[in-house]
Amino acid sequence: MSDLLERLRERGWRMTSQRRVVAEVLDGDHVHYTADEVHARAALRLPEISRATVYNTLGELVALGEVTEVCTDGRARRYDPNAHRPHQHLVCSGCGTIRDVHPLGDPLADLPAAGRFGFTVSGVEVTYRGLCPACA
Repeated sequence: MSDLLERLRERGWRMTSQRRVVAEVLDGDHVHYTADEVHARAALRLPEISRATVYNTLGELVALGEVTEVCTDGRARRYDPNAHRPHQHLVCSGCGTIRDVHPLGDPLADLPAAGRFGFTVSGVEVTYRGLCPACA
């Protein structure tokens, strides 16, 4: 389970009912919802929550560095609450399911200095693709 709610409480983030429900929807392992999916799930818990509130809350969580935006299909941005745990993504080419994975080793170490073209590399994004058991 992600520790998003705990991190937000520690930061003293003002937890209105709308913000709380968005954070609760995002809290968990392997959560990578689009903004519309977050809104749909939040509205089940708090029917009066607006789409604008969800979008604004997601934007604030990204700006705080508590949630990261992930785009694996070139279209929809998804929101990942595991912003403080280094990981890569495993994506099903069939249904689009995304899972967080933690391979051994350091992907940054796999890029030799000669292949960095003088760049000071600050991060690495790796996406593994394949078919999940249901699509295989």
